[in-house]
Amino acid sequence: MNWASLLNDPAYIVRNDPKGMYDLTVAFPSQCQRALEIARASSLPKGNTKPDLVMLTGLGGSAAGGDFVRGLMEAYGTVPFAVNRDYTLPNYVNNATLILATSYSGNTEETLAAYADAKRRGASIVCVTSGGKLAELARQDGFPLILIPGGQPPRTALGFMLMPVVWACEQFGLIPPQDYDALIAHLSSCVNQWSSDVPSESNPTKQLAGALQGKLSVIYGLGGWQALVANRWKGQINENAKNMTFSAAFPELNHNEILGWVKVNQQASNWHGVLLQDGTESSKMQKRFEVTSRLVQDVCHFTTVTASGNSLLEKMVSLALYGDFVSLYLAALNDVDPENIDSINTLKTELASVP
Repeated sequence: MNWASLLNDPAYIVRNDPKGMYDLTVAFPSQCQRALEIARASSLPKGNTKPDLVMLTGLGGSAAGGDFVRGLMEAYGTVPFAVNRDYTLPNYVNNATLILATSYSGNTEETLAAYADAKRRGASIVCVTSGGKLAELARQDGFPLILIPGGQPPRTALGFMLMPVVWACEQFGLIPPQDYDALIAHLSSCVNQWSSDVPSESNPTKQLAGALQGKLSVIYGLGGWQALVANRWKGQINENAKNMTFSAAFPELNHNEILGWVKVNQQASNWHGVLLQDGTESSKMQKRFEVTSRLVQDVCHFTTVTASGNSLLEKMVSLALYGDFVSLYLAALNDVDPENIDSINTLKTELASVP
């Protein structure tokens, strides 16, 4: 039986999904709505001086929302925005910096260390978490806390980790107001187009999963925010489908990675590429992909995925959701449990013994 027939059976898709990763993905629009309600009910300090720098510190799924906020800030922001994925903060963080400390569990050791570093430097701090030590510290130290529901894998909690940060940046006057109703309506429409009951013949996310089965893949972003989404795709395909994939961005990849394709078949075969685009890129950027795909056509075929939606937030988040569905359908074809993270848990256990 071919992949299209297999993915036309909803029971086949979830046969290795005891933790309900697929159901959590389908519920993503309502998760965003709930996260927004929680954020709006939270208290943020009023009248604060605008920071010189905003930095989100977090790891894995807890930092994914920060990447999308970075895209918004680079397009519309009034101060620099950075994402930190480490135990410590850069030396230039000071008392004029706003730190957004995000940990879904509240117990991510790198984020707790970065929180302590931010406090030592006198930075303003806002915490987003479901509880744990981070929530305890925020209450103890008197920093604003946005408390979200816990109990699911962090990579399925993008709405909970993203919407409060977007809302906070909006409240601090760092980005213009966002049309959240339009965002949630658009995401709901996307779920209807990509869900398991939509046949493979008319479901592009199933078709792409079929194309990626048995392949190494590269996810290329045709620009800055597109590359941020490509990195999210990489993480989701790695974690959910247990499939090796890589991500890179135009135009940078044309200055180095393009030459890696010259001898690629001596190292590995069976490649498939995915290009993530807005559809309104400049003629120069379009030419970059056209030439690149032609140069590598003998070793790698590309599928182009174009973002949908009206606002930048809609485009980024819906394009990320597209990748979530692809990763789950690929997990089904790979015959793996999308929730399982045994390798990560082994690493965490061994790290716990290191002082």
